[in-house]
Amino acid sequence: MLISTAYAQAGAAAPQAPSPLLQLAPLVFLFVVFYFLLIRPQAQARKKHMEMVAAVKRGDQVVTAGGVHGKVSKVLDDENVMVDIADGVAIKVVKSTLSNVVTKTAPAANDG
Repeated sequence: MLISTAYAQAGAAAPQAPSPLLQLAPLVFLFVVFYFLLIRPQAQARKKHMEMVAAVKRGDQVVTAGGVHGKVSKVLDDENVMVDIADGVAIKVVKSTLSNVVTKTAPAANDG
C-alpha cells in the first residue's frame, strides 16, 4: 500500500572505472615525495660521512659515536685507527664509528 514497486530504468550508463595508470598516480607521487624528503638526504649524509672517514689521518682530533674525544695517533688500515684519549692511553677504534672530525691537521709540506 504505502510502498510502491521500484522498476529498473534504462538511464545513464554506469560510471567508468579510472584507468590503472590513474590509480597508480598517488603511489608514484608518494614515492617521489619520500625519495626527495627521506632517501636522497640520507644517502648524501652517508656519502659525506664516508668521505670524512676516508680522509682521517694522524693528528686529527676526533669524536667517536660513543662520545669519546681523542687524537688519532696511527691509521692502522682502511677500517681501524688508534686514538689517544689520555696520556699513555690509546684505543683501537673502527673508522666508521667516528662521528666527527673536530680539527684537521695541516698537510705536511714537501720541502724537496
